[in-house]
Amino acid sequence: MSRSKSDEAQQAKPLSRIQETNRKAILEAALDVFAISGFRGATIDEIATKAGMSKPNLLYYFKSKRAIYQQVLEQTLSDWLAPFAELDPTGDPVEELRRYITAKLKMSEKNPNASKLFANEIIHGAPVIGDFLKTSLKTLVDEKAKVIRYWVGEGKLAPVDPYHLIFMIWATTQHYADFDVQIRAVVGSQAGRPGFADQAAQAVLTIILNGIRPRQ
Repeated sequence: MSRSKSDEAQQAKPLSRIQETNRKAILEAALDVFAISGFRGATIDEIATKAGMSKPNLLYYFKSKRAIYQQVLEQTLSDWLAPFAELDPTGDPVEELRRYITAKLKMSEKNPNASKLFANEIIHGAPVIGDFLKTSLKTLVDEKAKVIRYWVGEGKLAPVDPYHLIFMIWATTQHYADFDVQIRAVVGSQAGRPGFADQAAQAVLTIILNGIRPRQ
């Protein structure tokens, strides 16, 4: 994902504590606005208002709506991929995947708008992060697929296709954020009760992990 020269120059300058705070406020506000309105529906004015600052002040930090949108997506992907990148080939496969799935579920619970924003970008053909998906993401997924294939070959996991396992983990963990309205429509007030997220996590972990444990 490329940035404009002006944006790169802005990022190269050290930011003061106030500037860091303002920039963080902009990105947090933008995440909420983009998650609800999408890239096309969101406006700079709306983001500035939600961030509690003027439009000219916002434009000091980011030169365009696209620059804000790209930065939010980059931050989302960075957060999401960190626990995936940490899958340890030397660790116990079931425990490594349990840790990763648990981390993804917690991310969906704590920051559902990030998942919705990413889903919306993908649905629209990934116009901003398409190159990233074909390069950096593919490289990481290929690397972890080799790890899973190694575990299968060593008899530490049931014979599963590593790519489809990864896709299943992504789809399942992000479902609770992307389809929250549907979940609440089906299970009603139960979805908002304390412990529901833990109950969902336990169900997801049981189903996936039992499916990949080595067969006796």
